[in-house]
Amino acid sequence: MNYGVISVSILLISFICIFVSYERQSISVKEISLIATLSALAGVSRVPFAAIPNVQPTTFLVIISGYVFGPGFGFMVGGIATLASNVFLGQGPWTPWQMLAWGLAGFSGGILRKFFKNPSRLLLGIFAFCWGFLFDYIMNLWHWLAFVYPLTVQSFIVTYINSFYFDLMHAVGNFTFAYLFGKDFINILSRFKDRIHYTEIPNQKID
Repeated sequence: MNYGVISVSILLISFICIFVSYERQSISVKEISLIATLSALAGVSRVPFAAIPNVQPTTFLVIISGYVFGPGFGFMVGGIATLASNVFLGQGPWTPWQMLAWGLAGFSGGILRKFFKNPSRLLLGIFAFCWGFLFDYIMNLWHWLAFVYPLTVQSFIVTYINSFYFDLMHAVGNFTFAYLFGKDFINILSRFKDRIHYTEIPNQKID
């Protein structure tokens, strides 16, 4: 029994249910366009950094999107950004796990705002740094379930130890992007959010 295949099947069904549920809500055209735009930006931004192992701005952009627009919005941006980037870098059974990891990163960004309305650059950097490890811990779990045999506590520990430096590069990259650009992106997206709310047509809904 391949637990990797089972986990992918469960995640695919879960994401289909989430996307269908989200689509059935009363969502404005502008919100849909904004999700698509930010997802494309976060996804495509991963491509130029593909030559640098595990360093990319996608995680930081997804977190900032969730911080400004809310947990659900951040989750959607994270999931769709994965699909967008993997069009260039390759789709596969790892894609649903990446969607889960980046979706949770975006969701957690929205939760962060509930506790810190005006985070410092250092706080944003540390939060993104932690998500460098959290993201890769989720992906390590997929690797362990799909490719490691036997599934034991020892093989689980070895899998995570072997990926440490790779995970560290992701974390350091996240910290750098968030520390240098996090506040600026929050300010830009916040102004854009205020403008959308000010000019939005109340009856322009998709049911």
